[in-house]
Amino acid sequence: MIQDSIFSIHRLSFDENYHPSDRTRLTTNFANLARGESRQENLRNVLRMIDNRFNDLAHWDNANRDRYTLELEIVSVEMDLAFAGKSGSFPLIEVLYTTIVDKNANKRIAGLAGNSFSSYVRDYDFSVLLPAYNKEKAEFSVPHNYGDLQGNLFKSVMNSAAYKQNFKKLPVICLSVSTNRTYHRTENQHPVLGVEYEQREFSLTDQYFKKMGMQVRYFMPCNSAAPLAFYFFDDLLSDYSALELISTISVMESFQKVYRPEIYNANSAAADCYQPSLKHQDYSNTRIVYDREERTQLAISQGHYTDEHFIKPYHDILEKWSASYPA
Repeated sequence: MIQDSIFSIHRLSFDENYHPSDRTRLTTNFANLARGESRQENLRNVLRMIDNRFNDLAHWDNANRDRYTLELEIVSVEMDLAFAGKSGSFPLIEVLYTTIVDKNANKRIAGLAGNSFSSYVRDYDFSVLLPAYNKEKAEFSVPHNYGDLQGNLFKSVMNSAAYKQNFKKLPVICLSVSTNRTYHRTENQHPVLGVEYEQREFSLTDQYFKKMGMQVRYFMPCNSAAPLAFYFFDDLLSDYSALELISTISVMESFQKVYRPEIYNANSAAADCYQPSLKHQDYSNTRIVYDREERTQLAISQGHYTDEHFIKPYHDILEKWSASYPA
């Protein structure tokens, strides 16, 4: 039986000395940056980008734009295989946690868990299950229970004692908008999140996160090039402080400038009617080394790893548990 006691949480600092652990998915934002000859320069540059963006958005009482710095931790959630009568554990998800350091007031302020989202099961769903399911189909479709297992595992983690002991608030996850959807600017504007965009049909990623119990809204912060997708529980605008939201924006927009510069480091901002494209040519490159093709291949190999070490060995137990999970 899968109970919340089988989840354990581990935390590791993400700084210029960070090295990925053996159990970290190599397709995560932070692991990608910390590999190769340029690893330390990559890390220094992206951490500088994050701090600069934070101070740009948190500009009040901050005339020199240097009042704040962010500290980041990688939060890893592991699942004890005791539920299947086995020893050991499986690395389930990874997110980031932010701590805001106010240098003027000499104090540390709790930020948010979430930000990035990394999951072996998600790799399996998108890179192994979906391609296999659609191999002989003329028109793309998804299995009827697609995303159910990931969704129920994630909700179980959120309800677990381990999560509640470590974090006071539910996570906010911030990702790129979809390149196969069109977004429309609205009149709604938030003082931190910026201008809200809407779209008429959820993307596959939006639907996937809905299975995890999360809603989505799209906002383009001040001086951003494109809207970001914010996934959250309950009320994004009321449940989090300005500094908490700024911490998420500054971290994830910086990562997206590295990974999707065609969208987030474009030389002109998104139009009122906007469809993101990775074929856009009018953009600037960061000085951070990143191999997007390698990341795609790693997602596939890690999806197969999940299939071999988690999905197939425990399929019957996981399927029965997920099917009985409360809606």
